[in-house]
Amino acid sequence: MMRHSAWRYVWSAGCAGLVALGLPVSAQQESPSPPGASPATANNTISAAPSGSSAAVDPDELRKRVAEQGDRIDAMRSQISAQIAQLDAMKRALAEQEADYKSLRHAVGIDVLDKQRAGSIATGGPGASALPMPAGDAVAANAPQQQPVGEAPKADTRPPEVAPIFQQPGVLTPKGKFIMEPAYQFGYSSVDRVALVGYTVIPAILIGLIDARQVRTTTQVGWLTTRYGLSNRLEVEVRVPYVYAHEDVTSREIFTGSATDKAFGNSGHGLGDIEATARYQLNVGGPDKAYYVGWLRVKSNTGKDPFQVTTDCVQRCVENVIGQVDLAATGTGLPLTQPVGTGFWAIQPGVTWLYPTDPVVFFGNFSYLYNVPRDDVTRKILLGGTENLGKVKLGDIVDVSVGMGLSLNEKASISIGYDQSFVGATKQNNHNVPGSTKIVLGTLLIGGSWRFSDKRTLNFTLGVGVTRDTPDATVTVRVPMMF
Repeated sequence: MMRHSAWRYVWSAGCAGLVALGLPVSAQQESPSPPGASPATANNTISAAPSGSSAAVDPDELRKRVAEQGDRIDAMRSQISAQIAQLDAMKRALAEQEADYKSLRHAVGIDVLDKQRAGSIATGGPGASALPMPAGDAVAANAPQQQPVGEAPKADTRPPEVAPIFQQPGVLTPKGKFIMEPAYQFGYSSVDRVALVGYTVIPAILIGLIDARQVRTTTQVGWLTTRYGLSNRLEVEVRVPYVYAHEDVTSREIFTGSATDKAFGNSGHGLGDIEATARYQLNVGGPDKAYYVGWLRVKSNTGKDPFQVTTDCVQRCVENVIGQVDLAATGTGLPLTQPVGTGFWAIQPGVTWLYPTDPVVFFGNFSYLYNVPRDDVTRKILLGGTENLGKVKLGDIVDVSVGMGLSLNEKASISIGYDQSFVGATKQNNHNVPGSTKIVLGTLLIGGSWRFSDKRTLNFTLGVGVTRDTPDATVTVRVPMMF
């Protein structure tokens, strides 16, 4: 539009110059010669006319007018030259703006989007239509090449952040950054147990001891996790937990002359099992393209394990037929204090994946935990010394989890997921421990996240057990802080 206005201005100026040049001719035509007179007669008439007559024109006046018209033409030429120079400057500015526009389109990925739309149109049939490209691209293509202003922003190769509900995060720590994460977890479980020791004479009639128990366990864990980014795709983590556990048992033994419930409990606290983890982002994902993070976790046995606490086999052990306490066979004695560790080293490789698709992010984990067996294991028996258990191997664990995260705004996000673990049976001296079977642990997880700033976040997770062996409720609060 600006280009057409400038040319109209030049055209108007040229027409005005032609009109001005025609004034002397019109002045000569104002005094026509008489009919039948020859051109020579007309010229003699003009030259013979007196100077004061209106029909005669002074040559000096004509020269003056011609000079004025020449000056006007020169001024118009100068003005036209200035307008042309201004148009050239505008063309250069337009070319620079078009170049900047193309660089911005490339930076935000509009060109790729247009190509994808064009491909969709090609397969969409005659009824589809594509958005046209801006007309300025043709001008920019013919314009002189200009250096782009500034540097295009680098594409973000990090997975999107979601409210974490699993122990393994999906977003790695940036290179050179340090994250400290204090956390607290509260867990509660309640299990009803009925032990029958005796024999049946006829079906539905039991002669012997019936022991009914209700066990309530409360576990509180506070841990400090530190993570450091060795690169944008590799981080290391160390976690140090402190565990407090308490167990209450309510029991009534039938056929022992007792008509009231007996309640007793035990507790324990101390440093738990310290663990370390390394994570590496395997690929560069993006919109509608999954991110994969491989990790390896190693757990120690620094916490006090079940074999180091003293087992009470005086109050709770069951007598055999001879009337003596059968320690090794029954194993029904409860510990006097609660352990705070498993007592075994463990190695756990796994993979975490995230799949962003607007407006949600799907994520999950798959891992396998291998418990390293122990030889020459012994346990302490109250008033009975120690008992040799030999080689003990805890069951391995296969864990599968899946979830979905949704960002509500710039600060708040929510997540929901499900975690299921398959736990193998415990073996002693290469044989399954009596009463030990494979179990399945299922937990429904709901979490939320609130971002105070780019370096401070509050994460909350609620876990609800959906299988019998899973804790009834688990509440976890974490506050990661970046430095």
